[in-house]
Amino acid sequence: MADDLFADQEPPASVTPGDGPLAERLRPKTLSDVVGQEHLTGPDGAIGRMVAAGQLSSIILWGPPGTGKTTIARLLAEAVGLRFAPLSAVFSGVADLKKAFADAEKMAAAGRRTLLFVDEIHRFNRAQQDGFLPFVERGTVVLVGATTENPSFALNAALLSRAQVLVLHRLGEAALGTLIERAEAEIGQRLPVTAEARAALIASADGDGRFLLNQVETLFSVTIERPLDPGELAQFLHRRMPVYDKDRDGHYNLISALHKAMRGSDPQASLYWLARMLVAGEEPLYVLRRITRFASEDVGLADPQALVQCLAAKDAYQFLGSPEGELAIVQACLYCATAPKSNAAYAAQKAAWSAARETGSLAPPANILNAPTKLMKDLGYGAGYAYDHDAPEGFSGDNYWPDEMKPLDLYRPVDRGFEKRIAERMAWWDERRRERRGG
Repeated sequence: MADDLFADQEPPASVTPGDGPLAERLRPKTLSDVVGQEHLTGPDGAIGRMVAAGQLSSIILWGPPGTGKTTIARLLAEAVGLRFAPLSAVFSGVADLKKAFADAEKMAAAGRRTLLFVDEIHRFNRAQQDGFLPFVERGTVVLVGATTENPSFALNAALLSRAQVLVLHRLGEAALGTLIERAEAEIGQRLPVTAEARAALIASADGDGRFLLNQVETLFSVTIERPLDPGELAQFLHRRMPVYDKDRDGHYNLISALHKAMRGSDPQASLYWLARMLVAGEEPLYVLRRITRFASEDVGLADPQALVQCLAAKDAYQFLGSPEGELAIVQACLYCATAPKSNAAYAAQKAAWSAARETGSLAPPANILNAPTKLMKDLGYGAGYAYDHDAPEGFSGDNYWPDEMKPLDLYRPVDRGFEKRIAERMAWWDERRRERRGG
């Protein structure tokens, strides 16, 4: 009977050299083989410590595609001796979840625990996510969820409170280079590209190891008589590749130069570095993503239109394509470079996130809680709430912080651009607040 319970256990992957896709053949066999995530899998990392202790708690793996989430989950199960049961939220529904939990309970009765791996877990709705809770709490399953979306927004608070969120990084240049070396060892020959094209291939992967290995497999699938240079590689793969000049200024050096020039309010230098990247064949939307990030991080509310300009540039580029659409990217770059600068929103985010981690269990004050039931009213929910629109000047000065916590000064607008007006408003509100609280 016990043997029957294990009949549906998925056998370990076993692929002989030459069989299956290259990415699958190179899938790591142990956690030490995983590249680019040493901050988690190393001896001092969260995963490394769990494996060393032989105790695995439920976790959420949050990271971009192609960074090893599925591989890490499978290897975790092997490392601590758990049954590995995979599900994809894209293809699974309530019936699949019920079966997975029923199977896990049978396994638990037979003395074997289950690691339930749920890929794209954010695609399950709130009710389905709630369905995990009793099985996680009872220890029927150790839940390992994988998501590319921010868990704070995509997952239930109740589920997050029972799982540790681990952040996977995009694979860096060294990690991607290691993957190419492993592919060359597997195939038994060098990749048929020049050193410059090899660097361009790594840069084009944008941290996605699976994408890189698929591109490498394409190159190995045909006979290439001489190494391809960056231009030939781009034509072969039908993908624009970054071309590195004779001084080998790298992909990341150029984007750093563009970012620093915009931060320094030098539109001429900003335009030069933008041109260097686009003329060299850098992916235009990659550059625009970085400019958009700059609009939030370095311009912020000093000029809220900077972010609007960047998003409009994205729409324009996607509508027009290259080369016509690249002018919209130029416009966004010049707007950001000449805009007033403020990192106050960026600094406020970091301060708020830190405060949230330190005080994450504090409840909101009762006066601002809704009371749709009699019980909630009896408990004081909503008692004394002041409706701002009914207050003089549309401002009540009410308290919105947890009772156990002093108000924090997280956002400090600068005296430049639109933020100067924001600072004036905040000062006015602070003064009214002091007046209405009697001091």
